[in-house]
Formats: sequence, C-alpha cells, structure tokens
Amino acid sequence: MLERSLIHTPDPDSSVQRPARSLSSGRCVIILRFITGDTDHIITGDTPDGRVIVKTALTEQQMFCSWTDPAVEDKRSKIEIEKKTKWWKLKKEECCEEFRQKLRQALGGQVVLPDDWETTAEVIRETGRKVLGVSSGRRKEDKETWWWNEEVQDSIQRKRLAKKKWDMDRTEENRQEYKELQRRVKREVSKAKQKAYDELYTRLDTREGEKDLYRLARQRDRDGKDVQQVRVIKDRDGRVLTSEESVQRRWKEYFEELMNEENEREKRVEGVNSVEQEVDKIRKDEVRKALKRMKSGKAVGPDDIPVEVWKCLGEAAVEFLTSLFNRVLESERMPEEWRRSVLVPIFKNKGDVQSCSNYRGIKLMSHTMKLWERVVEARLRKVVEICEQQYGFMPRKSTTDAIFALRILMEKYRDGQRELHCVFVDLEKAYDRVPREELWYCMRKSGVAEKYVRVVQDMYERSRTVVRCAVGQTEEFKVEVGLHQGSALSPFLFAIVMDQLSEEVRQESPWTMMFADDIVICSESREQVEENLERWRFALERRGMKVSGSKTEYMCVNEREGSGTVRLQGEEVKKVQEFKYLGSTVQSNGECGKEAPPLKMGILDGTVSEPAPLDSVTASSYWFLNNILHLDNILIRWMSH
Repeated sequence: MLERSLIHTPDPDSSVQRPARSLSSGRCVIILRFITGDTDHIITGDTPDGRVIVKTALTEQQMFCSWTDPAVEDKRSKIEIEKKTKWWKLKKEECCEEFRQKLRQALGGQVVLPDDWETTAEVIRETGRKVLGVSSGRRKEDKETWWWNEEVQDSIQRKRLAKKKWDMDRTEENRQEYKELQRRVKREVSKAKQKAYDELYTRLDTREGEKDLYRLARQRDRDGKDVQQVRVIKDRDGRVLTSEESVQRRWKEYFEELMNEENEREKRVEGVNSVEQEVDKIRKDEVRKALKRMKSGKAVGPDDIPVEVWKCLGEAAVEFLTSLFNRVLESERMPEEWRRSVLVPIFKNKGDVQSCSNYRGIKLMSHTMKLWERVVEARLRKVVEICEQQYGFMPRKSTTDAIFALRILMEKYRDGQRELHCVFVDLEKAYDRVPREELWYCMRKSGVAEKYVRVVQDMYERSRTVVRCAVGQTEEFKVEVGLHQGSALSPFLFAIVMDQLSEEVRQESPWTMMFADDIVICSESREQVEENLERWRFALERRGMKVSGSKTEYMCVNEREGSGTVRLQGEEVKKVQEFKYLGSTVQSNGECGKEAPPLKMGILDGTVSEPAPLDSVTASSYWFLNNILHLDNILIRWMSH
C-alpha cells in the first residue's frame, strides 16, 4: 500500500512530505503541486495507476490526484443493475409502426398473436429489446432531464468521443474539434429546453398539461428532501445498518412480517350463502374500456410488458387479451408470471427516514394482470352497491366532496354557536392487514357470484414479491395477508370490506364519512362521539382491523371551556386545533386552512380588482381558480335552499 508521497522540488531542502490518505477501496488522494523550475516534480511511491482529477483545483498551483493501489481489493459489492427496455419510445408513431412490423416478422408474418401467454410475452420482450433498445438502468442523479431528447443525447456522445480523442492526442486540431462540439451541445440543450417549455405552456390549458406541471413539482419536492436513495436503515432495535447485505435482510424482514401476520380476530360462526350462477364471457368492448382506462408511462412489473404495448398493437391486442381473459375466467387460473411483483418502499414524508415503518410498500405488478383486474372490477361494480358514506374510489365522488361536506357542517355549527365533535380515525396498516378470509366473506355477503370470488382468490394465490431498495433487490418471499398495494382492484375490494364491517355502526353522511381507510366520525356531544368511536373500534378489531390509538385525533369545533377530550380504551385521544383531512386543513374555529392562497382570499373579499398582466402559467392558474370559486358559490347557494 502507498504509505507516503514526496513532492520534490529543485531544492532538496524545500521538499514537502505529506502522508497520503488511504481509502478502503485501495485509492489514495494527494495534492499535486505545480512547481516552476528546471526540474520536473516527481511523486515517489508505489503508484501504478494515477490520474489528475480535472476541474478540482484547490488554488492556482494545486489540483487533486487519485491513485489506485492494486494491492488493496475493492470489497464493495457491485449492485446488479437491471437494464430496461425503452418502452417509452412507443409514444412515437414511427417507433410504434416499426415495432408492429418487427413483431409480425417474428411471428412468421402472422397478424394474430399466439394463444398462450408465455410465447407471446417472450416474443414481445425480445422484439422490444431489438427495436427500441435497452437503457443502462442507472438512475440519473440531480438532473432535471424531462426536456431530454435524442438530439441532445447524440451531441453529448460526440462531445465525449472528441474529449477522449483530445486526451489521447493533444493537438490544436483535436482541441478545436472538442471546443466546437462543446458549443454545439450547449445550443442543442438550449433548443431542447425551449421546445419543452413551449410545449408545456401550450398544454397548460389541457388536463395532460396540468398533470405534467404537478409531476414536475412533486419531483422537485422529492429531490429537495434527499430521500430518493437511502442506503442505510435501522433494525428493529434502532441500530443503524450499513452493509448492503444487512440492509437487504432488514427490508425483507420488515415487509415479510408486515404482509404475513394477521391481527387477532374472532372466528366467524355464522356462514353466508354463496351465489352460484353462470357468468358471461369477456367481451371485446370490456377489454377496450379497460385498456382505455389504463394510464401510460407507469413502471412495469417483473414481466416487463407495459400497457403501451397493447395500445400500440390495437385490435390485434384486443383479440388476444379477450381470448386470454376468457381462458383465465374459465379455468380460474392466471399465468404464474403474474403472481410475481416488485415492492418499492416509498417514504411517507414524515418520521425517521431510516425507519422501515415510515415507508409505504407499493407493488409493481404486471400491467396485463392490472388489465384483467379492471375487467373484473367493472363487473363487480355492477353487482355490489357501496354505501353513500364511502367517498373513496367511487364514481362521481372525490376528496373534494368529502372535504366540502365536512366544511359545510363545521360552518353551520360555528354560525349557530354550537359545539361539533369530530374524531379522525386512523387504521393501522389497513391494506396490509385485511384478513383474506374476511375478504371472501364480505364479497359473498355483498352478493358477488362465487365464480368471481374464486377468480379473485386466484389473484392472491401463491403471490410472492421482492423488495427493491437503494442497495439492490432482496430475496423473494411469499405474501399471504392483506391486499395488493398498487393493484387496480384493491381499492374496490377494500371498499367492500369496509362497507360490510361498518354496516351496524355507521351513521348517515356527513356524521360518518369514509375515504378508503380515512374515517371521520362527528357528533353534537363529546360523550356521543366517544361512544361511537368505541363501537367502531369493536366492530373493526373483532374482524382483524386495528384502530391506531396514537394516530387517531380529536377536534372540537366552537369549543367551550372545560370540554375535555375523548378516550379510546381508557387512553386519551390526542386533541388538536387543526387537522389535515384528505389534504385540506380544517380548523377548530371553522376558518379556512392555512393553505388558502392570498389571491383566493383577495377575490373572496373583493380586494382584487385589476390584476397585473399574467404570463401563460399564472393565467391558467387564475382561470382555474375563478372556475373553482364559481362552483363553490353554486354549491353554497344550493345547500342553503
């Protein structure tokens, strides 16, 4: 190992000796000094591999150098990076047409896809890799590259080659070539950015443009929090794990325990009659509707076939999928490849970033399976009637409806100088702890045909997953409890479970409102809301769902002195003055939340008269705000009748 580096000058007495810093990877960093004189500087020591790190000058005379010692083996394990097919290119019509032609050639000139899933999937994957290419799989760090295009990529590649050429042969001709390509890259980047911004401004008045804007804002927010690549994690005792193997074991241990342990519950004594009836075959129009509802640009599952492939293939895909889904419906057995998933931990933006419990696991599943789920979901919605208190994932209902109803109720009691008591109930690991036996029971009790019950049971049979974290993928493990996070069918299945379990305890809306697992219970007295909370706890916990006492919160609107708080199993529920309900802050004084922008408040009180000229972004926001306020006024007038 390199022990010491000596920097010699023409004067031996003025030589400077500095110990080099040795790193675990076998690399050491020293300072290279540029010394004018008759004798060149010499760095002594065993330095078989060295290089100057450009653009790292400490002063005008100092730069960093890096040497690698081959005697020290780099023990850091290499993370296996999964290369991905560039399916996003299918957005271009020319790429889509080429993909269709190559796929037809791979099938021997046939237009119809093979009947079996395995053969079709492999041909599609192979054709995609050949036609669209494969990415490096590496994450682009700290770059806002949403404006990136092929021209920029090609220019940068040519510049890199010119730089290597100049490094090998320092001629003036090579230098000028490199400088010219540098200037060309800057021009290409500027053009690409300007084009992307122009397109964004043009799309701002459309729904897709609004989504693009929100997506950019969310990405900037995530990048600013530095939680994208957390490489260390804490074990269950709070000790920080640093090695890649221990971090992977911890992620697997956490999610395997979470997804395979049920809460205590009572066993059902009573049975339920099953609905035995014939079901119709899957029709092409059902597949078309499901395909239309599927969003593009989503992360693919382990089978590496995105929904863009089926959209690109058009009617041929509809025929193949219809035939495939009918075989699955008849046999009640879906392809084994669909049972695998990749679980990605997503930080909840609160709590310790190194604690596994502060992450939500989202499963990346087969897009084709999601299509199958959407077909089944559409049929279940025609049969099952969900209560009016459920606002989550219901047709013609959204978060704004629940927020509006709660705000109106609070304002009525504030204007009448009466107390309103609200408890915001939090369910502990709601999706992950749903007992599957309860799910089958609730489906049957809701009148779902036994054929569909068995089809859904097959979706959860032998399901297994791996955790994809910053240090690689864990070993595979089984998932035997709970609903699939990231599934297209899970929200409606959860609504069925909540509908049946709350049948005897829920009150009319707005006294009881549910948005999936977000529950709010309201009452005119503290004693009554406490009694209702206990009834909800008993009804849910006896069937395997658990109310979180630490996260459930209580708020009193227009509170009088000495109102106190409510209790849950003898423990006081946290009392708050404001609560963020479905993304909107509600306050105990009944006022608007802090998120209300000054412009909105100005419009409401009439202080905004002649606004300054607005650019396209602000003008779009101003138009959107005026329409929302107009809608609010209509709703308020309607509620007052």
